[in-house]
Amino acid sequence: MCGIVGYLGKKNNALDVLIDGLKSLEYRGYDSAGVAYVYNNEVKIQKEVGKIIELEKMVNYNDFSNIGIGHTRWATHGGVTKYNSHPHKSGKITLVHNGIVENYEQLKIDLEEQGYVFVSETDTEVIAALIDKLYKEFNNLLKVINMCKDILIGSYALAIISDDEKDTIYATRKDSPLIIAYDENDYYIASDVPAILKYTNKYSLIENNEIIKISFDKHEIYDINLNKITKEILIFE
Repeated sequence: MCGIVGYLGKKNNALDVLIDGLKSLEYRGYDSAGVAYVYNNEVKIQKEVGKIIELEKMVNYNDFSNIGIGHTRWATHGGVTKYNSHPHKSGKITLVHNGIVENYEQLKIDLEEQGYVFVSETDTEVIAALIDKLYKEFNNLLKVINMCKDILIGSYALAIISDDEKDTIYATRKDSPLIIAYDENDYYIASDVPAILKYTNKYSLIENNEIIKISFDKHEIYDINLNKITKEILIFE
Protein backbone atom coordinates (compact mmCIF):
# COMPACT_ATOMS: atom_id res chain seq x y z
CA MET A 1 0.00 0.00 0.00
CA CYS A 2 1.08 3.58 -0.63
CA GLY A 3 -0.03 6.96 0.61
CA ILE A 4 -0.45 10.37 -1.03
CA VAL A 5 -0.87 13.76 0.59
CA GLY A 6 -0.82 17.24 -0.91
CA TYR A 7 -1.33 20.79 0.33
CA LEU A 8 -1.85 24.21 -1.16
CA GLY A 9 -2.74 27.15 1.06
CA LYS A 10 -1.62 30.12 3.11
CA LYS A 11 -2.19 29.02 6.71
CA ASN A 12 0.46 26.32 7.07
CA ASN A 13 3.94 25.34 6.02
CA ALA A 14 3.48 22.65 3.38
CA LEU A 15 6.29 20.60 4.92
CA ASP A 16 4.43 20.37 8.23
CA VAL A 17 1.25 19.27 6.47
CA LEU A 18 3.01 16.72 4.29
CA ILE A 19 4.98 15.09 7.10
CA ASP A 20 1.93 15.06 9.40
CA GLY A 21 -0.17 13.54 6.64
CA LEU A 22 2.37 10.88 5.77
CA LYS A 23 2.66 9.89 9.43
CA SER A 24 -1.12 9.49 9.54
CA LEU A 25 -0.88 7.07 6.60
CA GLU A 26 1.89 4.91 8.07
CA TYR A 27 -0.68 2.21 8.85
CA ARG A 28 -0.89 1.51 5.10
CA GLY A 29 2.66 0.12 5.08
CA TYR A 30 5.64 1.58 3.23
CA ASP A 31 9.40 1.29 2.77
CA SER A 32 10.32 4.83 1.67
CA ALA A 33 8.92 8.34 1.78
CA GLY A 34 9.41 11.64 0.01
CA VAL A 35 8.12 15.16 -0.53
CA ALA A 36 8.23 17.78 -3.27
CA TYR A 37 7.53 21.43 -2.52
CA VAL A 38 8.02 24.86 -4.04
CA TYR A 39 10.58 27.13 -2.37
CA ASN A 40 12.18 30.22 -3.90
CA ASN A 41 10.31 29.43 -7.12
CA GLU A 42 12.01 26.03 -7.38
CA VAL A 43 10.51 22.58 -7.02
CA LYS A 44 12.62 20.86 -4.37
CA ILE A 45 12.51 17.10 -3.80
CA GLN A 46 13.55 15.21 -0.68
CA LYS A 47 13.16 11.46 -0.35
CA GLU A 48 14.63 8.66 1.71
CA VAL A 49 14.29 4.93 2.28
CA GLY A 50 13.09 3.64 5.61
CA LYS A 51 10.76 5.29 8.08
CA ILE A 52 9.40 8.81 7.81
CA ILE A 53 11.71 9.85 10.64
CA GLU A 54 14.61 9.35 8.22
CA LEU A 55 12.96 11.77 5.81
CA GLU A 56 12.37 14.26 8.63
CA LYS A 57 16.11 14.35 9.33
CA MET A 58 16.68 15.64 5.79
CA VAL A 59 13.86 18.17 5.56
CA ASN A 60 14.60 21.82 6.27
CA TYR A 61 11.48 23.19 7.92
CA ASN A 62 12.83 26.71 7.44
CA ASP A 63 11.92 26.28 3.76
CA PHE A 64 8.44 27.73 4.27
CA SER A 65 6.31 26.63 1.35
CA ASN A 66 2.65 27.07 0.47
CA ILE A 67 2.46 24.09 -1.89
CA GLY A 68 3.71 20.51 -1.88
CA ILE A 69 3.02 16.81 -2.45
CA GLY A 70 4.20 13.80 -0.47
CA HIS A 71 4.24 10.02 -0.73
CA THR A 72 4.93 6.82 1.14
CA ARG A 73 5.96 3.95 -1.16
CA TRP A 74 5.65 0.20 -0.93
CA ALA A 75 8.04 -1.17 -3.55
CA THR A 76 6.45 -2.81 -6.58
CA HIS A 77 8.47 -1.91 -9.66
CA GLY A 78 12.11 -1.81 -8.59
CA GLY A 79 13.71 -2.32 -5.20
CA VAL A 80 13.81 -0.21 -2.07
CA THR A 81 16.16 2.59 -3.16
CA LYS A 82 16.17 6.37 -3.03
CA TYR A 83 16.11 6.43 -6.86
CA ASN A 84 12.88 4.42 -6.88
CA SER A 85 11.26 6.48 -4.13
CA HIS A 86 8.65 9.12 -4.96
CA PRO A 87 8.31 11.94 -5.95
CA HIS A 88 9.66 11.51 -9.47
CA LYS A 89 10.51 14.29 -11.88
CA SER A 90 10.83 14.18 -15.67
CA GLY A 91 11.28 17.39 -17.60
CA LYS A 92 8.87 19.91 -16.13
CA ILE A 93 6.66 17.36 -14.36
CA THR A 94 6.97 16.29 -10.72
CA LEU A 95 4.51 13.72 -9.39
CA VAL A 96 3.64 11.03 -6.89
CA HIS A 97 1.65 7.91 -7.75
CA ASN A 98 -0.32 5.18 -6.05
CA GLY A 99 -1.21 2.09 -8.05
CA ILE A 100 0.32 -0.04 -10.78
CA VAL A 101 0.55 0.79 -14.49
CA GLU A 102 0.58 -2.47 -16.39
CA ASN A 103 1.81 -1.19 -19.77
CA TYR A 104 4.68 0.91 -18.45
CA GLU A 105 7.40 -1.23 -20.07
CA GLN A 106 6.23 -0.52 -23.64
CA LEU A 107 5.64 3.12 -22.78
CA LYS A 108 9.17 3.31 -21.40
CA ILE A 109 10.65 1.86 -24.59
CA ASP A 110 8.73 4.39 -26.68
CA LEU A 111 9.83 7.28 -24.48
CA GLU A 112 13.47 6.16 -24.52
CA GLU A 113 13.34 6.17 -28.30
CA GLN A 114 12.25 9.80 -28.05
CA GLY A 115 15.23 10.71 -25.88
CA TYR A 116 13.95 10.26 -22.32
CA VAL A 117 16.49 8.87 -19.85
CA PHE A 118 15.25 7.07 -16.74
CA VAL A 119 17.04 6.90 -13.40
CA SER A 120 14.62 4.54 -11.64
CA GLU A 121 12.99 1.18 -12.31
CA THR A 122 9.49 2.47 -11.60
CA ASP A 123 6.32 2.77 -13.59
CA THR A 124 5.86 6.14 -11.89
CA GLU A 125 8.82 7.82 -13.59
CA VAL A 126 7.37 6.59 -16.89
CA ILE A 127 4.10 8.41 -16.11
CA ALA A 128 6.02 11.62 -15.40
CA ALA A 129 7.90 11.32 -18.70
CA LEU A 130 4.71 10.55 -20.61
CA ILE A 131 2.96 13.62 -19.19
CA ASP A 132 6.01 15.77 -19.91
CA LYS A 133 6.13 14.56 -23.53
CA LEU A 134 2.44 15.21 -24.10
CA TYR A 135 2.69 18.58 -22.39
CA LYS A 136 5.40 19.63 -24.83
CA GLU A 137 3.01 18.75 -27.65
CA PHE A 138 -0.25 20.22 -26.36
CA ASN A 139 0.84 22.85 -23.80
CA ASN A 140 -2.29 22.18 -21.76
CA LEU A 141 -1.75 20.11 -18.64
CA LEU A 142 -5.44 19.62 -17.91
CA LYS A 143 -5.96 18.17 -21.38
CA VAL A 144 -2.85 16.00 -21.09
CA ILE A 145 -3.91 14.51 -17.75
CA ASN A 146 -7.28 13.71 -19.27
CA MET A 147 -5.54 12.01 -22.22
CA CYS A 148 -3.70 9.68 -19.84
CA LYS A 149 -6.89 7.76 -19.10
CA ASP A 150 -6.74 6.42 -22.67
CA ILE A 151 -3.02 5.58 -22.52
CA LEU A 152 -2.29 4.19 -19.06
CA ILE A 153 -3.50 0.65 -18.40
CA GLY A 154 -3.88 -0.22 -14.73
CA SER A 155 -4.60 1.79 -11.60
CA TYR A 156 -3.34 5.14 -10.42
CA ALA A 157 -3.87 8.12 -8.21
CA LEU A 158 -1.62 11.02 -9.20
CA ALA A 159 -0.66 14.35 -7.67
CA ILE A 160 1.26 16.62 -10.03
CA ILE A 161 3.20 19.90 -9.96
CA SER A 162 4.46 21.50 -13.17
CA ASP A 163 7.46 23.82 -13.40
CA ASP A 164 5.24 26.12 -15.47
CA GLU A 165 2.52 26.27 -12.79
CA LYS A 166 4.26 26.26 -9.43
CA ASP A 167 1.15 27.70 -7.81
CA THR A 168 -1.08 24.78 -8.80
CA ILE A 169 -1.56 21.11 -7.92
CA TYR A 170 -3.32 18.75 -10.32
CA ALA A 171 -4.61 15.35 -9.19
CA THR A 172 -6.58 12.50 -10.71
CA ARG A 173 -7.41 8.88 -10.08
CA LYS A 174 -8.41 5.60 -11.66
CA ASP A 175 -9.16 2.63 -9.39
CA SER A 176 -7.01 4.06 -6.58
CA PRO A 177 -8.60 6.23 -3.88
CA LEU A 178 -8.27 10.01 -3.72
CA ILE A 179 -10.01 12.80 -1.82
CA ILE A 180 -9.90 16.59 -1.78
CA ALA A 181 -10.35 18.37 1.56
CA TYR A 182 -11.15 21.97 2.42
CA ASP A 183 -10.30 24.48 5.13
CA GLU A 184 -11.66 27.79 3.82
CA ASN A 185 -9.18 28.68 1.04
CA ASP A 186 -6.65 26.01 2.00
CA TYR A 187 -6.85 22.73 0.10
CA TYR A 188 -5.60 19.22 0.75
CA ILE A 189 -5.51 16.02 -1.28
CA ALA A 190 -4.94 12.57 0.14
CA SER A 191 -5.40 8.90 -0.52
CA ASP A 192 -7.32 8.52 2.75
CA VAL A 193 -9.17 10.78 5.20
CA PRO A 194 -6.83 10.33 8.23
CA ALA A 195 -4.11 12.27 6.40
CA ILE A 196 -6.04 15.54 6.66
CA LEU A 197 -7.98 15.26 9.94
CA LYS A 198 -5.44 17.35 11.90
CA TYR A 199 -6.42 20.30 9.69
CA THR A 200 -10.00 19.76 8.52
CA ASN A 201 -12.86 17.25 8.47
CA LYS A 202 -14.51 18.57 5.29
CA TYR A 203 -13.79 16.58 2.16
CA SER A 204 -15.13 15.27 -1.14
CA LEU A 205 -14.64 11.90 -2.80
CA ILE A 206 -13.06 11.92 -6.25
CA GLU A 207 -14.40 9.41 -8.77
CA ASN A 208 -12.54 7.63 -11.57
CA ASN A 209 -11.13 9.94 -14.26
CA GLU A 210 -12.12 13.14 -12.47
CA ILE A 211 -9.38 15.77 -12.29
CA ILE A 212 -8.68 18.20 -9.46
CA LYS A 213 -7.01 21.55 -10.10
CA ILE A 214 -6.26 23.56 -6.98
CA SER A 215 -4.62 26.98 -6.86
CA PHE A 216 -4.60 29.79 -4.35
CA ASP A 217 -8.12 30.72 -3.25
CA LYS A 218 -9.96 28.37 -5.59
CA HIS A 219 -10.38 24.79 -6.69
CA GLU A 220 -11.86 23.22 -9.80
CA ILE A 221 -12.96 19.64 -10.42
CA TYR A 222 -13.53 18.28 -13.92
CA ASP A 223 -15.35 15.20 -15.14
CA ILE A 224 -14.20 12.77 -17.82
CA ASN A 225 -15.26 15.23 -20.55
CA LEU A 226 -13.46 18.16 -18.85
CA ASN A 227 -16.69 19.79 -17.76
CA LYS A 228 -16.48 21.59 -14.42
CA ILE A 229 -18.49 19.84 -11.72
CA THR A 230 -19.49 20.47 -8.13
CA LYS A 231 -18.84 17.78 -5.54
CA GLU A 232 -20.77 17.05 -2.36
CA ILE A 233 -18.83 18.17 0.70
CA LEU A 234 -18.84 15.49 3.38
CA ILE A 235 -18.12 15.91 7.09
CA PHE A 236 -16.03 13.27 8.81
CA GLU A 237 -17.43 12.65 12.30
